Amino acid sequence: MKNFEYAVPDSIDKTFEYLKSSKAILKAGGIDLLDMMKEQLISPDRLVNIRELEELKFLKEDTNGAFLIGPGQTLSELAEDQTINKSYKALAQAAGGVASVQIRNSATLGGNLCQRPRCWYFRSADFHCSRKGGDTCFALDGENQYHAIFDNTDGCAIVHPSATAVALIALNAKLIISNGEKDREVSIEEFFVTPANDIERENILNKNEMIITIIIPADIKDYLSYYHKQKEKQTFDWPLADVAVALRMEGDRCQDARIVLGSAAPVPFRSKSAEQALVNQNINKDTAIKAAEAALIKAEPLTLNEYKVPLFKTIIYRTICHTVGIDPMN
Repeated sequence: MKNFEYAVPDSIDKTFEYLKSSKAILKAGGIDLLDMMKEQLISPDRLVNIRELEELKFLKEDTNGAFLIGPGQTLSELAEDQTINKSYKALAQAAGGVASVQIRNSATLGGNLCQRPRCWYFRSADFHCSRKGGDTCFALDGENQYHAIFDNTDGCAIVHPSATAVALIALNAKLIISNGEKDREVSIEEFFVTPANDIERENILNKNEMIITIIIPADIKDYLSYYHKQKEKQTFDWPLADVAVALRMEGDRCQDARIVLGSAAPVPFRSKSAEQALVNQNINKDTAIKAAEAALIKAEPLTLNEYKVPLFKTIIYRTICHTVGIDPMN
């Protein structure tokens, strides 16, 4: 690891000043960042530590009823917050299932959304893969048991690593992004970048930008939501499959559905076909099974990850059932 300057701003304005350096990088919890520095994937000239900025730490409702979250909130704080558990359950579950307690106490929501892929070819200095500017996605013909089963034909078969992104897309969240001079609001679905659009990046953040607010719209309080993750080891492991579901119900009948798959594609994958299978239907085990089957119709597994197809069907089915209080196992 090469030498670097360490900057600790005392305000957001000062943060943007520090970011003007040509190779400055933000650090919050630093979980992914320090891994990447040790692996020599990045070598910043300046590390800008925003971990203690109180301006980025808030959980509050605005005058219109939307729920605002600061990107500096830790995953543990999200998992334990009463309002989030009551009204936005999928987010609390996603945050509470990340890694270990120690990591959740340090990792922030903003950092979780912006972390880079965990593909072993991308992380290894021995492979100059397509995401690092090379010509080859080594996972396509290599060890790909944890890789994408959707949208994996555009030169990179990573899966996006953020659990909270899966939940926030299901909750129709928006992000406010700032460069210190101008703010822009985007849907979180628009935040993530597919390999087809830019194979070397995962999100739309420009060099001097950062997320300053996450917004969950007011009407989402009328939705039921649930998140489930299946891991190889049911401890602090990366998911094999994770799913978030948000449903607006009128009695037993579904008025609107949002179903998002994680660990399935290079960006969190919203399954419109599964959603269509639920809208205007009574939610029961039969309709949950039909939605799960619809979600996987266009899956294109690689040589070693075909197991993900039945696994996702099971997890989608169970998550839909749990969302409306049905025991999927009984």
